[in-house]
Amino acid sequence: MSRGPRYGNMGGMNRNQMMAQARKMQEQLLAAQQEASQTEVSASAGGGAVKVTASGDMRLTSLEIDPQALDPDDAEMLQDMIMAAVNDALDSAEKAANDKLSAVTGGLNIPGLF
Repeated sequence: MSRGPRYGNMGGMNRNQMMAQARKMQEQLLAAQQEASQTEVSASAGGGAVKVTASGDMRLTSLEIDPQALDPDDAEMLQDMIMAAVNDALDSAEKAANDKLSAVTGGLNIPGLF
């Protein structure tokens, strides 16, 4: 009676080959994470009154506010524009990072990568 593949030969791949493949994938993931962290995306709100740039590791790298958007009587509108631009930039940064990692993982979702 067959009991399935032996542990030393998993589906035609021996343990050493499997470990080498895992190391290679780990190196590719680290390279993709580094590349993703260096990717920058930009977003704006209020017709360009607020511009935000973020990196693929989810950090804001710049924030520009047009002086004409500074209305002391309407600080709430400026706050809303900043939040909208930041959220849009972070969403874009997350998507860009996920796209780079998906190229290595083949779309497999590995928790904790980003």
